[in-house]
Amino acid sequence: MPTYHVRLNKPSMVFSAAHFITFNGNVCERLHGHNYHVCAEVHGDLDENQYVIDFIALRDSLKHLCDELDHHMLLPTNHPLIQVTTKAQEVEVIFEDRRWIFPREDCVLLPIENTTAELLARYLGERLLQDLEKLTGSRPTLLRIGVDENDGQWAMCELSHE
Repeated sequence: MPTYHVRLNKPSMVFSAAHFITFNGNVCERLHGHNYHVCAEVHGDLDENQYVIDFIALRDSLKHLCDELDHHMLLPTNHPLIQVTTKAQEVEVIFEDRRWIFPREDCVLLPIENTTAELLARYLGERLLQDLEKLTGSRPTLLRIGVDENDGQWAMCELSHE
């Protein structure tokens, strides 16, 4: 029996954003940014139109998600050692003896542990699955989503239908 999937990997699926990550417990990178590229692969059965998913719907959903992150400071809200506090017009971020203040409108607070490419891929994949389910009424069998943070330096995440 044949299996089907569609892949979307377009130059327009990009966002530019700043971030920092922590590693090895207490090492914290400097603030820096990337021009992230995103691709998605949707696996599933064919629908009544003989589509796995309409390419236009997939493109528009993924572009919307990229646009939400574009030109923002990405901050993890579930990191055990990074304290992110939202105030009226600003976001305060504290990690050990380091402290940053960002304008609130320049930040996207993400429910992830660290702003690694891997967790950005998971975040985008989970959001894309929600969007696709609203659009189609069902979830794909498998979603593969990739985030490239540096021209060929991809992190991939697979989310399967549960």
